[in-house]
Amino acid sequence: MAEINLTGKHQGFGHTRRRDAWWIKPLIIFIILASFVVYATWAAFQGNHYYYGPYLSPLYSPELFGESPHSWFGPKPGWWPAAIPWSPALLILWAPGLFRLTCYYYRGAYYKSFWADPPSCTVTEPRKKYLGENSFPLIIQNVHRYFLYIALFFILFLAYDVWKAMWFTDPGSGEKSFGIGVGTLVLAVNVVFLGGYTFGCHSLRHAVGGFMDRLQLKYSHPQLMTVTYGPDSSTLLTRTTGPWLSPILMLHRRLALSRSSTKLLESTPVITNSGG
Repeated sequence: MAEINLTGKHQGFGHTRRRDAWWIKPLIIFIILASFVVYATWAAFQGNHYYYGPYLSPLYSPELFGESPHSWFGPKPGWWPAAIPWSPALLILWAPGLFRLTCYYYRGAYYKSFWADPPSCTVTEPRKKYLGENSFPLIIQNVHRYFLYIALFFILFLAYDVWKAMWFTDPGSGEKSFGIGVGTLVLAVNVVFLGGYTFGCHSLRHAVGGFMDRLQLKYSHPQLMTVTYGPDSSTLLTRTTGPWLSPILMLHRRLALSRSSTKLLESTPVITNSGG
């Protein structure tokens, strides 16, 4: 039988016994993500050419202050520091930016591609210690759930921009008429993709009912949940004390049944309600 030495010295960065081109994926992610960051930074700071007719660039939405007809509160505010270049995007991009920076998926991407932490499976890192996200500064990543709440409002703002992008003003008469242009379709697709990304967020799934799967809920809410087995050791029971929990628990029951094997169900305790 082959043996693996687990007590050897730490090898240098990039050491691995893998023979595949493991470096291609992190390199591609690095190039694409870095290119997007560079472009988004330039687009945010240049402060021009971000609207056309009923169209407003998603990087500038909502436009709180600005020179375009989409501005909520008028032109550039007088309190803006003279030492900082003016752009309407700088007032709002911090929210979706930090939402993505702290996102679980983005963290997995840039930890590997930018920090090489690790660059890929079974490939050594450029550091010898792993501190995880339980210490400063990475513990700040836990604010992700709060930026999620802010990001949800941006989906509404962007959806409203799609509605406005369906109304075109006639230059001669000044009357508005309904229409769909290429820009309308681009903005609509953007909302669909960003909505799927945002509503699929792990923090949101936890907030709307994912927390019901936690065993520790038994101790914090004993009147709602207990740990027990199904009557035939293979059936999940889902009973609630209130109608407001029924859809959430039924959904989790179906997901658990679809993802779990019969063997797992026979050996794993499940969370059910002790009430009638």
